[in-house]
Amino acid sequence: MKNYAKVLFVAVLFFIFLGPSFSFAAEGEEVDIQSYVKEMQPGWNLGNSFDAVGLDETAWGNPPVTKELIDTLAAEGYKSIRIPITFDQRMGVGPDYQIDPAFLERVTNTVNWSLDADMKVMINIHHDSWIWLESGMSQNHDASLARYNAIWTQLSNHFKDYSTDLMFESINKPRFTASATESQNYLNELNTSFYTIVRGSGGNNSIRPLVLPTLDTGSEQEKLDGLYQSIVALDDPYLISTVHYYGFWPFSVNIAGYTRFDDDTKNDIINTFDRVHNTFTANGIPVIIGEFGLLGFDTHTGVIQQGEKLKYFEYMMHYAQEKDFTHMLWDNGQHLGRTSLEWADQQLFNMMEASWMTRSSTAENDFIYLNRLDTIEDEPLPLNLNGNTFISLQLNNTELTLGQDYQLDGDILIVKESLLTQLTASDELGTNAVLTIKFSQGADWSINLISYEKPVLEDSTGSISDFAIPTSFNGDQLATVETVYQDGTPAGPQNWTTFKEFGYTFSPSYDSNEILFTENFFNELNNGETKVTFHFWSGEEVYYTLTKEDNTITGVAEAIESDADHDLQDNELPQEEEEENTVPPKTIDNETPDPTTDETDKDSSSSTESSGNTSSENTKNTVFDKTESEFPVPLVNDNSSVDEKEVKKMGAILPNTATNMFNWLFISILFLGSGIGIYFYQRNHKQA
Repeated sequence: MKNYAKVLFVAVLFFIFLGPSFSFAAEGEEVDIQSYVKEMQPGWNLGNSFDAVGLDETAWGNPPVTKELIDTLAAEGYKSIRIPITFDQRMGVGPDYQIDPAFLERVTNTVNWSLDADMKVMINIHHDSWIWLESGMSQNHDASLARYNAIWTQLSNHFKDYSTDLMFESINKPRFTASATESQNYLNELNTSFYTIVRGSGGNNSIRPLVLPTLDTGSEQEKLDGLYQSIVALDDPYLISTVHYYGFWPFSVNIAGYTRFDDDTKNDIINTFDRVHNTFTANGIPVIIGEFGLLGFDTHTGVIQQGEKLKYFEYMMHYAQEKDFTHMLWDNGQHLGRTSLEWADQQLFNMMEASWMTRSSTAENDFIYLNRLDTIEDEPLPLNLNGNTFISLQLNNTELTLGQDYQLDGDILIVKESLLTQLTASDELGTNAVLTIKFSQGADWSINLISYEKPVLEDSTGSISDFAIPTSFNGDQLATVETVYQDGTPAGPQNWTTFKEFGYTFSPSYDSNEILFTENFFNELNNGETKVTFHFWSGEEVYYTLTKEDNTITGVAEAIESDADHDLQDNELPQEEEEENTVPPKTIDNETPDPTTDETDKDSSSSTESSGNTSSENTKNTVFDKTESEFPVPLVNDNSSVDEKEVKKMGAILPNTATNMFNWLFISILFLGSGIGIYFYQRNHKQA
């Protein structure tokens, strides 16, 4: 018993005095950086809080961070959180550069809440990168480096005994007022200094995972190579690389006609992630996409059409996971409500949540537009199954009947005319019903059945700082806007393309029934007339003329056919014209564009990237061939006497020009000649 007591006494002393070191060593042996990064999937950013530039964490509009927010985040399935921190106004002057204790305590509380929620945590130096480091490294090098080092010295000492579930990121989006070579050298200097400070500060910092960014957190090959060489030189098994990704820029902000998740947008994901994978992951260096999303979200999450947005997130997250990247959603408050603790777009979250584990199926569109002045027909909708199988089509959680309500032709869903007629019987403009497609796995896909009429824009006047066009959207939604001067050259800002940036230059307001043009647009618009084409998601186009005279803006809508005229096209001529219904259509001076080339044809078998984008080819030319200066503006033909759908069915129609008059004259002569021939034949036959 005495010997046992001695052994027990020694063991107690061992754990009292050496226990922490022993635990630390065991933890160090168990840390595998590849597994560590995989366990972070998925991740989320606490944006616009501790990184906000102002008096406190509420300076950019978000409420104070709460434990309930962090617990909600963990309950929603997130395994890691990135906490961006801006220190600029929250620290004293040199040489100590002491961080405000109250601010550090707020950050520490949030770190503790996150660790208690079993999430891995990343903290960084955030907007200081552009506030004082960007120019400081070249213009005030020693003081800037000293300030940077002081931050990491204090953070390292403060958190050194925290578990390795807390990681440090050296700097966010590093950029410098210098050449590319000098900038990379400055970043190498900061990363190396950061590494040396943390590793030499004791505690768990000797094996704490450290996250190092590329220059600008960009993914160009030279930036990837620069970081790769730095990581190789440091020769440390606990280093992680990071880049950011916000998609193919024209699609990400909705400019240049890139309204669709098309091949260019998809290939940008593939090419970018392949470069990152080949540089880091394939060489044993794990990758975190520290921020991802769409740049247009900075203006409004509605800048990108809902279905196209969902397709982007589904594919981007899938391909990131295929390349073994951990991704962290950038959320500055536009996704998870900081007060409501609910998702602003539940459908988007459902898609992201499903994508953590599997692929989801999508469709060419998440809408079917039905012009209520047209005859309803079967509507085909191509599906992107992504390895899944179609299960059912539902309405209000009730399964619809195959063969009666819909049909399947391979990967094409055909919604039957009978169902569409039934669901739009109210004749109300806007969304009449929402159908839901169920697949073998992944998120559901919604189809909005929308009854619409051609939108109507009204004349308007205003100033460059206050101009709006009263608009009857009539159930439709705006996709993009195209502006050209009288000579056909692009008008307004970003004049390498005729299609303007959604949100930055214009935005629709469906609540107030108007389309707003911003001062950004008019500030770069020449005096004189500008032709505007409004492209809607139904495929409709509406034409408008803006005239700028210094600060004054005048807008005039082009006349469009009335509903009565449209009804006549679908039914009969008015009574007084019945006896003259063989008179050829009126002519106009310019030929109508060939309707067989209309890219908005709902029966088109084209892929999702081009279908519905009425100017995809023109767009690509203006984006990648900026020498092209001419862009045809279609003319309104108010004299068409044939329904558009019938035109598409026939595939061709005589052009409404002088040529048409010749054709009618030729046909008349042909009939007259035939009649004369028959007359003489019968006369000779009787004589015989």
